[in-house]
Amino acid sequence: MNIILLSGGSGKRLWPLSNEVRSKQFIKIFRRPCTDGSGPDDYESMVQRVYRQIRCVDPEATVTIATSKSQVSAIYNQIGEVGISVEPCRRDTFPAIALATAYLHDVQGMSADDAVVVCPVDPFVDADYFRCVRDLYEAARQGKNNLTLMGIAPTYPSEKYGYIKPDGSGGYTFTEKPCREKAEEYIKAGALWNGGVFAYRLSYVLDKARELLGMADYAALFHNYASLKKISFDYAVVEQETDIEVLRYAGTWKDIGTWNTFTEAMEDAVIGRGMIGDGCEDVHIVNNLNLPILAMGLKDTVIAAGPDGILVSAMDTADGIKPYVDRLSQQIMFAEKSWGRYQVLDVQEGSMTILATLNPGQHMSYHSHENRDEVWTVIRGTGKTIVDGMEQQIRTGDVITMEAGSRHTVYAGEAGLQLIEVQIGKEISAADKHKYEL
Repeated sequence: MNIILLSGGSGKRLWPLSNEVRSKQFIKIFRRPCTDGSGPDDYESMVQRVYRQIRCVDPEATVTIATSKSQVSAIYNQIGEVGISVEPCRRDTFPAIALATAYLHDVQGMSADDAVVVCPVDPFVDADYFRCVRDLYEAARQGKNNLTLMGIAPTYPSEKYGYIKPDGSGGYTFTEKPCREKAEEYIKAGALWNGGVFAYRLSYVLDKARELLGMADYAALFHNYASLKKISFDYAVVEQETDIEVLRYAGTWKDIGTWNTFTEAMEDAVIGRGMIGDGCEDVHIVNNLNLPILAMGLKDTVIAAGPDGILVSAMDTADGIKPYVDRLSQQIMFAEKSWGRYQVLDVQEGSMTILATLNPGQHMSYHSHENRDEVWTVIRGTGKTIVDGMEQQIRTGDVITMEAGSRHTVYAGEAGLQLIEVQIGKEISAADKHKYEL
């Protein structure tokens, strides 16, 4: 089975645990199988959960993730090496799917007759969902229809989802986010929610890309991506197609995009250091800080704490967080990298202090900075540094100094490595970084 997972999001609706480089699908709130939930490593994120579920249903599945450059490091950190189609910028779902399809054909060498299923990276589902995804793939592989969709059995008349409606003559019509009254009418007529899951042969979308974007070659799409028309796959393809098959899915499915729905999916009311005291009802705490949180006398409340800030909100108002977050402007304080993670501890004029944690056997890129010096102090583990070509073994307590312009990297040993990085300079910027080959 070939699967393209769409991984997007701006990270604002689940602030402060999400940000521009850490969208909701990377937040770890789901208890891993066979764990007791007592430690941070006992939890997995949405992308880890979905990837594990795919592997359980089809261990040989080829998984490709379509995402922005800012999410690549977090994906590698959480699920390891996987095929990634990188979007140079955000253009909407049709260009993203066209680019990923061309990536499979031109870069991965798949045949134009091969089938693929496209689905979101962040649904809260059970294994039956991916068994249905496998059925979609098989339907597309057999090629009886141009396009196969998953229709999700609705559980209530939602105004948040699109609807797939049978037209009575074997075809379907599509309606985006109707009012509640219309949604009730559609459900009575047998309509299904549109879950954003599509299956097709590669040649089908490549032909659509030529027709609608003027190109279907991966290199051309990638280099001209910023100028491509912003258009959704639903509008560009699905709503225009008459040769469609819809497979019904009636199992667990939740679209987790706000703190309200996020806490509904949490198995534990408290994740991280927290305590729910007397008089509390329906209170959830998600704490990524190494400080205790105590809640007393609260009802229907979410408390979320992370390096980027602290949120305390009533559940029924948490959905309205985005305009407030839009008004915040600050340094991103936490991010996952392909080699591990970093957390900003302090920002002063002329300096920034970071806690960097490297996973066992991982290393940073060989790089330099023109406008700042750096000082590394090893606080845990062993490894080695390379500074301007000179290799040095390091251990706890060692201090390494890099002047502006020097090329440097650090490798973690078998037990991992943790260090304090102090950046010193008049101009400290993430853009001040030049990478080199060793």
